[in-house]
Amino acid sequence: MAAEPAVWTRDLQKTYVVTEREAGARAALRSLVRRNREQVHAVDGISFELAPGEIVGFLGPNGAGKTTTLKMLSGLLHPTGGSLSVLGHEPWKRERSFLTNITLVMGQRNQLAWDIPAVDSFELNRAIYRLSTADYRQTLDELTDLLDLGSLIGRPVRNLSLGERMKCEIAAALLHRPRVVFLDEPTIGLDVTMQKRIRQFFEQYNRRFGATVLLTSHYMADVEALCRRVVVIHHGRLLFDGELTRLLGRFSEHKTVAVQLADSQADVSGYGEVVEQRDGRATLRVPKADTASVTARLLAEQEVIDLTVEDPPLEEVIDRVFAQGSADRAPGAPG
Repeated sequence: MAAEPAVWTRDLQKTYVVTEREAGARAALRSLVRRNREQVHAVDGISFELAPGEIVGFLGPNGAGKTTTLKMLSGLLHPTGGSLSVLGHEPWKRERSFLTNITLVMGQRNQLAWDIPAVDSFELNRAIYRLSTADYRQTLDELTDLLDLGSLIGRPVRNLSLGERMKCEIAAALLHRPRVVFLDEPTIGLDVTMQKRIRQFFEQYNRRFGATVLLTSHYMADVEALCRRVVVIHHGRLLFDGELTRLLGRFSEHKTVAVQLADSQADVSGYGEVVEQRDGRATLRVPKADTASVTARLLAEQEVIDLTVEDPPLEEVIDRVFAQGSADRAPGAPG
């Protein structure tokens, strides 16, 4: 018998009513009597499920509704319509048995007190979640090991770098060992090395504790490293839900062929669209259907030192998904 989903939504909706007016004193006076109101559908009927222990990428451009969805799933916002469940709970009720099993990590929000050591904020969280001293010490030791926090937690938070502070923020959010983790841009603003460390940590945390993870990120490296499945939304609507490899196959019409040639001056323009060519190494965009014939011609007609065929960068594929979503919303476009 299949396990119950850790997270599910059905036709989830969140609508805001906003007031609009033109600039100028006359418009301001007129708005005192009559206001123009408009409904904004931040989340417009999305449905998906997350299995226990699954890591899923939640993708979309700015304003797509990702953070609004995470806030509804974590109980910070009440949905306008539809239904949702996290670990069998309705999040907006904010029951203790729900709150002690989930966490929301936001890359641009701080929970640590600025002027005291991080470990003192950890102690506050221990009291809030009513953790036993033994459980708290065991979890803190494990997180300290996974995140390499040994030299950091005794220093005032204001003296930590952005990357060091983010590691401590993550530890504070996970001290109660949540079964569901919502990550909203957890690596934003971090350098490449720190991004990699944070990704490795969440991969190990998922493996060690079996946590379900829903990740939003504008860094496609985060998604490629952690997620086999992605959910893509645009303008609050679901565009794609499935394996990352299927997304690449569905929305990518080209392959990237990188070839190293013995003759650095060889003309490769006849094999495909030349993206870059320098010092005998060329990168070509080739229609997917022509990839086999193009690589065969290159090997037969050129002195090839090395050749690789890859899917296009994930950023390029995601851009195509968003472009299709915008086209579908255009006036007169088919549904």
